[in-house]
Amino acid sequence: MTQQTIGLIGCGNISDAYLTGAKAFPYLKMIACADIDPDAAAAKAEKYDLTCHSVDDLLSNPKIDIILNLTTPQHHVNVALSALRAGKHTYSEKPLGVSLAETRSLVDLAGERGLRVGCAPDTFFGGAHQTARRLVDDGVIGDPLAGTAFMMVPGHESWHPNPEFYYKPGGGPLMDMGPYYLTDLINLLGPVAAVCGTAKTSYPMRTIGSGSKRGQTIGVDVPTHISALLTFENGAAVTMVTSFDVHKHGHNHIELYGTKGSMIVADPNDFDGDIRVCEGKGDWRTAEQIHLYGNGNFRIIGLADMAEAIIKQRPHRASLELSRHVLEVMESILIAAETGQTLTMKHKCKQPLPLQADLPAGQLYQ
Repeated sequence: MTQQTIGLIGCGNISDAYLTGAKAFPYLKMIACADIDPDAAAAKAEKYDLTCHSVDDLLSNPKIDIILNLTTPQHHVNVALSALRAGKHTYSEKPLGVSLAETRSLVDLAGERGLRVGCAPDTFFGGAHQTARRLVDDGVIGDPLAGTAFMMVPGHESWHPNPEFYYKPGGGPLMDMGPYYLTDLINLLGPVAAVCGTAKTSYPMRTIGSGSKRGQTIGVDVPTHISALLTFENGAAVTMVTSFDVHKHGHNHIELYGTKGSMIVADPNDFDGDIRVCEGKGDWRTAEQIHLYGNGNFRIIGLADMAEAIIKQRPHRASLELSRHVLEVMESILIAAETGQTLTMKHKCKQPLPLQADLPAGQLYQ
């Protein structure tokens, strides 16, 4: 089988999920890794039987087809540009960048070089969210009219050993967790047309709660409680709240309300979970899941889909257009919160193609 060879840049916490998940997808061949911390790269290389390189050497390695970019958000665009200049496709963790403006050079260079750019999140490939997509497409809840989305937690400093970047530009609850919710909503409803919102910074300082930095305080430079109203091109209006200021709440992650019924959607940060529907005034029922990737962590499936798409010469789902649209939505919410305006999206995307339920494991397109 033809494969795409992958070189990883950024050997932090999330890399284990990617490196473990790669084994499930035959179109991927992980061969090398690099990090600005040589010890981190060496440890990952030993654990996963990879070759260890400096960042420059990995980028210039002629055996590598795709750069997997798992650096922190502030470095996503620069690393992706370096990959494209080296003649390689690139796939990064979310978000695509910390601002829409910095992604313009990425869009231009990818187009000039004829190279692919992909971006997480890819949890919308999961069995739960593909089940929800099938039900929406089949009209089970009728025409979608409205919805809600809630991601509200106390803050990542309670568990993450190096949480500083969550409270710097490019961080915050919207930029960090919003991509999961927005990408899944776009998977279910299509692209966003316009947004408005409010935002606040509730606490100027945070205290790290774990690891070697436990007890240290960090400054907060971003809003930590953001409320938004999203108007989708299909007419649906969705209220979304993302927060690092809430100790506990009782809301579902995502709910959709249609002309025939309602749906409760599982956590978009996971691949699995129950999808519940209520038709008319009936009782809630749990929908049958017939899709794969609903039991486990497949947090490399978006890269696998891109690799398969390169080989089969088809579009990939976790695309540059989708991730740029998500970034524009998030940036527009923050601008709208500052200005009181309702902002219309300029960079559109197509709704990702659903996954077929009857494909063999590891294959993502017929």
